[in-house]
Amino acid sequence: MLFRDAQPEPEPLRAAIAAAYRADESEIVQALLERARLPHDARERIAERARTLVQEVRRKRLGAGSIDAFLHEFELSSREGVVLMCLAEALLRVPDAATVDKLIADKIADADWQGHLGQSESLFVNASTWALMLTGRVIRLEEDANLDLGGVLRRLVHRSGEPVIRSAVTQAMRILGRQFVMGRTIEEALERAHGDEARGYRHSFDMLGEAARTAADAERYFEAYQTAIRAIGKAGAGRDVIESPGISVKLSALHPRYELAKRTRIMTELVPRLTALAEMARAAEIGLTVDAEEADRLDLQLDVMEAVSGDPGLGGWDGLGLVVQGYLKRALPLIDWVADLSARHRRRLMVRLVKGAYWDSEIKHAQELGFDGYPVFTRKASTDVSYLACAKRLFEHSRAIYPQFATHNAHSLAAVVEMAGSAPFELQRLHGMGDALYDQIVGRDGPEGGGGFSCRIYAPVGSHEDLLAYLVRRLLENGANSSFVNRIQDEKLPVDEIVADPVQRVAALDAIPHPRIPQPVGLYGPERPNAAGVDLSDPLVLRGLDHDMRLADVGPWEAAPLIGGRGVEGHGRALFSPADHRREVGRVVEAGAAEVESALARASRAAEAWDRTPAEQRAACLERAAELMEARLPALMALAVREAGKTINDAVAEVREAVDFCRYYAL
Repeated sequence: MLFRDAQPEPEPLRAAIAAAYRADESEIVQALLERARLPHDARERIAERARTLVQEVRRKRLGAGSIDAFLHEFELSSREGVVLMCLAEALLRVPDAATVDKLIADKIADADWQGHLGQSESLFVNASTWALMLTGRVIRLEEDANLDLGGVLRRLVHRSGEPVIRSAVTQAMRILGRQFVMGRTIEEALERAHGDEARGYRHSFDMLGEAARTAADAERYFEAYQTAIRAIGKAGAGRDVIESPGISVKLSALHPRYELAKRTRIMTELVPRLTALAEMARAAEIGLTVDAEEADRLDLQLDVMEAVSGDPGLGGWDGLGLVVQGYLKRALPLIDWVADLSARHRRRLMVRLVKGAYWDSEIKHAQELGFDGYPVFTRKASTDVSYLACAKRLFEHSRAIYPQFATHNAHSLAAVVEMAGSAPFELQRLHGMGDALYDQIVGRDGPEGGGGFSCRIYAPVGSHEDLLAYLVRRLLENGANSSFVNRIQDEKLPVDEIVADPVQRVAALDAIPHPRIPQPVGLYGPERPNAAGVDLSDPLVLRGLDHDMRLADVGPWEAAPLIGGRGVEGHGRALFSPADHRREVGRVVEAGAAEVESALARASRAAEAWDRTPAEQRAACLERAAELMEARLPALMALAVREAGKTINDAVAEVREAVDFCRYYAL
């Protein structure tokens, strides 16, 4: 195969996962609606339980000191929320201090921070309002209710200079980060976890750090995981794999080239590393869960999971787990595959069901690369429906799977409890979020009685330098207006609206795909279509592309100057691939002086004729050229790979750029 690292023909369950990758959203959602529906009396009990949970959160204001209140106050629809994200993004992505200084000077002074002061019952929110965090000290607001915060900020920037403000913003990020991060080290996190454990919680520790760029990065993360497993195992001594604290691992942290194109390297280099960590976790009697990441890595993750799960050295250990993202169209068939893997390897696998934290980037990635659809649902309510359908399927496979449900949504939580009956399961929440919701049902004081339900806290561990990627993801995920974390704090929203059944909500929609989120081909609106791309993470696409490129690559190719639409005849010279000098790509006839003179003479006449051609006709020629290039994409890619030595990714980009240019200039 041209794609040496591509998978062979998949077995049926993997084929079902692949088929759903970017399948028609309406069809997928309609099928999920049928699977997620519950009897009327069950829906009534779910609504009542969810309603009670929300009312209790609002009555006691249990979340007043948590990050939930902060995210509600600085929602992403507000100018200040956007500024917050800009500052976080600046510290994460801008490489030089001067640019950060300019961004801070541009963004801080004009935002309406004054409008947020005193608007929350949370001391944390009021203390964290950006001016107060920037100055590094809490101002006694009650002594100066008419404080002109914008003026203070402008004077502060003018007097102190941007570098001082930059340092203050960094400090503010540390303050904010502590609400999300359990500790700077695993020892600090374990110590801090004692208070939660006394209230009935368990923990899964996540060592911050992802997307290793170098082998040294991957080695550092691997050692951090080893250190953490030893410490967690010691802390959980005497408890079984479910009761013990566990660890969550990101595969992108363990290898700098964690991508499908490097599948052979991943299977020979990353699999032994993950297996070694799993063996350590088994010996420590704790659980190890492989976190989900971007959609284009899922197929490779399943290969890795299958290899590690089948290792005979892990026999008899039921602590291996993985995460299923409900916003993926592939989520439901993925659960069936996990259940089958469990049966084949004679182990009960842990599955953490989440809704997903990369939605924004998945949408933009598909649009940028011109894919034929999205891997995720374009409506939040459809993701909620998928979550319910997946929850039902997990309980149907409860002998093969230990289900874990991560959610901050009261309706989702109540639905899981209703579906479970007497089946064992575990709830999960993020550290620093959902306290108000879960404190009602976890521990001896919970209204459910019997000690309440089991809940595990996903607890990130790491320094400020490793925080921001995680922080920005959490802010994007939970700061949007549609997030439950935001809505539960908004007293203006009726409780019944917040806890409405997503199945009924989606069933009542006129259109299931979001009408304001165009498909990737429609990115530029009605004026011109986006150039079609190739999803090189889709095994079905790869096999078809490999076949088509091989047909086009039989060669040899021939090239010659075109004069008047005809190729010049002559003795061609051999042209060899720059990537493999032993391979003759084809033969090329070079233009001589006479050919150049003839071409120039004809070009002048051709240019005059082109000038006389109506604009509509010229535009049609360009559009036709774009259509022909798209239709012959595999052949053009094969030529770019052989003649220019381009990578497959670059070959796709080369053709798409030419198509986009033609359509742009046809306007």
